[in-house]
Amino acid sequence: MKTALSIAGSDCSGGAGIQADLKTMTMNGVYAMSAITALTAQNTTGVTGISEVTPDFLKQQIDMVFTDIFPDAVKIGMVSSSELIKVIAERLRFYKAKNIVVDPVMVATSGSSLMKTDAVSTLEAELLPIAALVTPNIPEAEILSGMAIKNADDMENAAKLISRKFGCAVLLKGGHSINDANDLLCKGTETKWFKGKRIDNPNTHGTGCTLSSAIASNLAKGFTLETSVERAKSYISGALSALLDLGKGRGPMKHNFDLGGEFAKEA
Repeated sequence: MKTALSIAGSDCSGGAGIQADLKTMTMNGVYAMSAITALTAQNTTGVTGISEVTPDFLKQQIDMVFTDIFPDAVKIGMVSSSELIKVIAERLRFYKAKNIVVDPVMVATSGSSLMKTDAVSTLEAELLPIAALVTPNIPEAEILSGMAIKNADDMENAAKLISRKFGCAVLLKGGHSINDANDLLCKGTETKWFKGKRIDNPNTHGTGCTLSSAIASNLAKGFTLETSVERAKSYISGALSALLDLGKGRGPMKHNFDLGGEFAKEA
């Protein structure tokens, strides 16, 4: 069985972060593992607190995974400090990790800031150069590219700039603000649009975590980057189309929309 590791923060409400990653990886057919960077107090309405783990404890978690069950892919989500980012980058280089997908979680869906300012420059210097793919949304891509993104042409220019600057592929997520659910994959100077159908569902908490984890899962199984993105977008469309409605704010998706069998039956 193929394996995948999520290095990210915990979401106690289960819709994003480590919890979303483990659900997504399981539903996409790989054995899911985790190294937790921070505990968060959050729900569908926002984030009220973040408690980071120590760099040494994060190192221990990563070491215990890689020395026993070597992951076929690594997804990196919320890492809010430079010290933790440096530990992750050093350990991944040490173990020669493969299929590294970075979701640069700088701002939560609710609008809450999740990353300290100095951590952004460390992310750029240490983590993106070893990534196979980075998956920014529009605000994150504006930070990484240093340019405003107002339309599809801007998306192409920004994605090419980010890919050229850091030497990794870029999946720039369009979002409804620019072009519904159309995402742009860029590798160097090559670009490919992935068209998505707009799903009328306000409950999108954890979509970025879910998409990047699904891509990492498919990379772990040996699919190409393009196919992994296509399969991941199909999965997230299914999870959104199930129209789960939980919580008082922007709720989670139904990660297990395609789960069947004896053990999933209700009483």
